[in-house]
Amino acid sequence: MSLIEKKSRIYICHTFYHVYVSCLKEFNLPEEERGKASIILSLMSNDFSGLDSKLKETGLFEEVFLYDEKREDYFPGLTDLKKDKGNIISNMISRIRFTKKFGKLQAPFIPTDLRAYKDIYVYCDADPIGYYLSTHRIKYHALEDGLDTLADCVEAIYDNRGCFALKKFLSEKLNLIFIRDGYNKYCLDIEVNDVSKIRFPYKKYIGVSRSELASKLTDADKEILLRLFIRDYDDLMDRIASLKPGERNILILTEPLCELDVRKKLFGDLIEEYSKEGNVYLKPHPRDVLDYRVEFPDTPSFDGKMPMEIFNFLNGFHFAKVISVYTHVSDIRFADESVMLGHDFMDKYEDPSIHRKDEIL
Repeated sequence: MSLIEKKSRIYICHTFYHVYVSCLKEFNLPEEERGKASIILSLMSNDFSGLDSKLKETGLFEEVFLYDEKREDYFPGLTDLKKDKGNIISNMISRIRFTKKFGKLQAPFIPTDLRAYKDIYVYCDADPIGYYLSTHRIKYHALEDGLDTLADCVEAIYDNRGCFALKKFLSEKLNLIFIRDGYNKYCLDIEVNDVSKIRFPYKKYIGVSRSELASKLTDADKEILLRLFIRDYDDLMDRIASLKPGERNILILTEPLCELDVRKKLFGDLIEEYSKEGNVYLKPHPRDVLDYRVEFPDTPSFDGKMPMEIFNFLNGFHFAKVISVYTHVSDIRFADESVMLGHDFMDKYEDPSIHRKDEIL
């Protein structure tokens, strides 16, 4: 297929936030360029609950695909190639075999011919799609998984600590193994929210502020996003109406942290602590499977299946304070104060070596 015949661009998304950022990027294009992109929703880690149909209704995307992306443990015997062989040479040979085999096994599940697009945008290329693109030598643009994710820790370096220069060479130059977050031969660049926050410089980083993208939305654009991500508008309005005007209302953002029993205790402790300051509400993370309405029935909870950034566009949605553990809160405009608790808080709930990856590096 010649370059002239190719379709414009396609986004490969794994989360609701990825879809949100893809919409921001499309809204920031000239009017005549909108409606020509395609989008893929990977079902590997999220139930998008009919979002594909709603995306088609927006007119922002020409094609919407669902992708039954498969983890490595889906394929018999594949995980055996990741077992420690006791020395770096044997481990590297196994890793080379794993990379190529995994990429080839993913092929039957790709919902469209990715070679048919001029530009491919992939959030979280650490997922199987990255191996597919690498193995089939398809060039792509990577995007930071979440807001300032790489500012917390560059997982590509952490996962490959020990002979990183060699591993980087094998991935970036020879394409024999695969390293995430842009460290692959066929990754053209990686778009991040703020390059200055990342401690380890890399030539492929391109800074694109997500708050600046959002600042250019028109009222009509915002209305489209509200219709797209709000599943039950009446329920949400009821929740907003329950906010007590003139009182101190506090929103806690949950996250898929630690084991479920530990997570329940962690957020239970936060509810108890911040209830001393005001009325506490919960916004579950889209990938958090703990049922907060069951576990904490006395604490009002918003629908988790939407990016928290959507609350920026809701009239009457305002809090005195927003609390998170690791979710970056710099883009929140619906609160007077935002607090990210970080490592010191998390140390109380799990072994610090699990989450203090940046300090290990």
